[in-house]
Amino acid sequence: METINVQKRDFNVKAKKMRRLGMVPGNVFGKSLPDSISIQMEEAVARRLIRLNREGSKLVMNIDGQTVPVQIKEKSLNTVNDEILHISFQALTADEKVNSVIHIIITNDEKIAGILEKIQLEIPYASLPEYMIDTITIDVDGMKAGTVLTVGEIPELKSDKIELQVDLDSIVLRVSEKKNHTPITVEG
Repeated sequence: METINVQKRDFNVKAKKMRRLGMVPGNVFGKSLPDSISIQMEEAVARRLIRLNREGSKLVMNIDGQTVPVQIKEKSLNTVNDEILHISFQALTADEKVNSVIHIIITNDEKIAGILEKIQLEIPYASLPEYMIDTITIDVDGMKAGTVLTVGEIPELKSDKIELQVDLDSIVLRVSEKKNHTPITVEG
């Protein structure tokens, strides 16, 4: 599991100035912590983190020498100027279930003869930290028109170690036939 290094936040520096100095503010919260911890991390660390991970991803955080297992809970971005405003983390405890999200990754969608409808690519669930799932990859190569894949049909989601917070009949993806559009000519 990836480890990132952060520091407790210096409140003498306002968040806007902190970002100009190349730092990103954040916080860590959870039942295992007496109080929420305000943190700051180097912008390069934050950029790598959000590029390689998603909300719900597990990692280990080193806060001034103290290691805490966490999941990424939320990130705030300014898409206009590509600025990371804030990242929130939830501290994980081995014996406490946490709510998270599994991200569905679709591969080979360009090989589908029909039209691929991606309906539900985030599956909410709860589990103990050791059973958390970050992503599930689904290869759609060879899926025919008429194929419908539901949450209950994904093997990784049939585990009794996770509690799905969505109906098993919820549709993840569907393959439809391409419509042939014949041009209509109007004579007049």
